[in-house]
Formats: sequence, structure tokens, C-alpha cells
Amino acid sequence: MARKIGSRYTAHQILGRGSAGTVWLGEGPDGPVAVKLLREDLASDEELVGRFVQERTALLGLEHPHVVSVRDLVVDGNDLALVMDLVRGTDLRTRLERDRRLAPEAAVAIVADIAEGLAAAHAAGIVHRDVKPENILLDMQGPLGPGGSHRALLTDFGVAKLIDTPKRTRATKIIGTPDYLAPEIVEGLPPRASVDIYALATVLYELLAGFTPFGGGHPGAVLRRHVTESVAPLPGITDELWQLLVQCLAKAPASRLRASELAARLREQLPTLAGMPPLDVDEPDPEQEEGEGEPAETAPSASSPSAPSGRVRRGSVPLVPGAKPDSNRDTHTSMRVPAPDELAGGAHGTARVPRAAGAPRPGSARNRSATRRRRITLGVAAVALVAAAGIGTWAATSGDDAGATPQDTKNSTPASP
Repeated sequence: MARKIGSRYTAHQILGRGSAGTVWLGEGPDGPVAVKLLREDLASDEELVGRFVQERTALLGLEHPHVVSVRDLVVDGNDLALVMDLVRGTDLRTRLERDRRLAPEAAVAIVADIAEGLAAAHAAGIVHRDVKPENILLDMQGPLGPGGSHRALLTDFGVAKLIDTPKRTRATKIIGTPDYLAPEIVEGLPPRASVDIYALATVLYELLAGFTPFGGGHPGAVLRRHVTESVAPLPGITDELWQLLVQCLAKAPASRLRASELAARLREQLPTLAGMPPLDVDEPDPEQEEGEGEPAETAPSASSPSAPSGRVRRGSVPLVPGAKPDSNRDTHTSMRVPAPDELAGGAHGTARVPRAAGAPRPGSARNRSATRRRRITLGVAAVALVAAAGIGTWAATSGDDAGATPQDTKNSTPASP
């Protein structure tokens, strides 16, 4: 059913839903548009409406081939909406759900597109704050790029900032999606451009591996890993690409590349990645974290691309342990910042080490079983060795005593005091 959005736009069909609102296929004076209609409770928030109007100039002025442009902002009664360019294609999450992982050349080309879009946004003083596959759109109408990739565009600029009002998000809350949050956000520091670089590097890792470097399990465990764990190497990628990933996933924001630098370095990598097939790595086995009450979700292995019954692929994780993944493409998740003692729970670096397909993961049940068998074998061997040494000593001593003279025996007896 069609509905009017302000005086200039008509929304015809729902394209998707998220935690911030609903995206409609709409029509405006200049043709088809996408209309993001924010929730009614957001529209009734006077403070948020004020921020919405304040951001109008910055958002409308952001024009770039790899950014979904905001054409208009509508404030009309209970309607609060962003009118955006319509991209005829799909989002990157849908592509990942279909293909599980991409060939390195295509993955790098997509991320380079988004890095260029971020560079333009950062130059305009805008931080996205929620870079993730759900917010990356693939234009299926345009020509193909390196590795058969579609042109990528970043959407939902400004939504996180608009929703993140002091009243709505207290000091004990954070805005974002757990798998892609930079460590400084987890620790309560203000978001700067470097948080987008960290999130985009996480997306690149996910495109290559099929899973995020610190995701899986309870959200608190995910947040802790961002702060305490180092990223585990991906077997099969070039050293140059790996070094780029490591630098952009650095815990210290100042160590990360700027968006323009990242885009240029990624473009330089494309010739060396041409023709390289998708990586053949197994996802780390989910394990129940120490101190957590619920086990982590599981995901299919590289040899089983379809998810078994009762299991979910890892992308973003549900907030409620055991809950089904949200099919509505939630854009923002508000959760409590973990206390220092929770963050000090210790790293579990071996729990998330990717490995070549079929190889046991250090710390896994399979690996622990093998380790136990080796220990038992070594223990039995040690006992046998000690026993053999004891028998040899007894035999040597018995032989000496048998050939000893009475004088020798007397000399071997300690003198009386």
C-alpha cells in the first residue's frame, strides 16, 4: 500500500527492515528513490529531530561514486525519513550468505571501493560508525570490476550519529555491531575516522575467510576479543595483503592507515591477486568461553557450505544466546560496555586460529584429544624408561656385589662414628 512521505515522495513497497526503521522503494520528482523511514519513537524524539536537521547540510553534501547519496531529509509530523539514491542490486551480506567467501581479487576490489567512499566522508568530517556487509550495497546494473566484482557503495551514513543521542545512548551504552567494533569503542572512547578503518578491515577479513576475526559466541566475548586478542593469520594470502590487514586491525587507532591510503594500497595489490581462488580454510570451532553461560553458535565448515539444521553462519551474532539470527538486517545494536574486570578475562588466542581445511585447530576438542593421547603415550614411555633404568641399575649393582671380596664389602660400609 502506497503512503506519502512529506509532500514530494510516495513510498510503494518495503525493501527491508532494520532496528532503526524501514526502507521503502519510493518515487520522487526525479524518479525512483529509496526512502529510509525511521521508527516512530525516533521521530517523536525532539532532540533527535534537532540533530537530524543539523546534519542535513553535511549529509546532502556527501557525493561520491562509492557512497549512496542522501537526496533529502524529510521531517513531517510523525515521519522522519532519509531519501536516498536507489541502488539496484543486493547487499554484501546476501552475497556472503550465498558464496560464503569471495576470491581475494573480488574481495579487495570491493573493499577498495568502500575505502574510497570513506576517504571522501572523512574529508568532509563524517564518520560512518557502522561499516559492515549489511551497509555495503552491490550495484548489479553497472559493469563488472576486478575479479568479476560489482561496484560497491556504502550506505546509512549518519544514521548511527543521529540515533546516538545522550538521552538514548548513555555512557554505559555503545552503538554498533559487535563483530565490527573497534577496541576504542568497546573501551568507551569517542569514535573517530579510524573506527571505520578497523571495521572495513574486519569486513575484508570476513570476505576472504568466511568469518570475522573476533566474532562468534556471546556478545561480551566478542567485545573482549577485540580488546585482548591479536588477529590470527589467514593461510593462503600474500604477505603484502596480510600486512595491510594487520595494520588496519591494530589495537592502537593511530597505527591504522587512513582511508585514502588503504584504498591506494589495496588497488596496488589487485594484479598480484588475479586468478587466485577463494581461500580454503576452516572456520575456528566454536567453544564455550571461560565464564560464559551459553555455548557459541556454530557454522558450517569449508567443506560444507550449507548450514546444518540448528546451526547458523557467523556474520553478526544474536544478542540473546540461542536466538535465531535476525533476518531484518538490523543496522544498530545498543549494548552495555563491559567493565574492566570483564575485559581482563584473558585472551583465548588459540581458540580462533584459522587453519588449512582439515587441519586440527590448536585447543579444539580434536586437538586436545590428540594431545591427551600423546601425553599418555609419553607417560607410558617415561614409566617404561624409568623401569628399564631401575632394572639396569639393579643388575649392575647385583653384578658388582656378586664379584666383591669381603674386604671390598667392608670398605663400602660407612665407618662408625
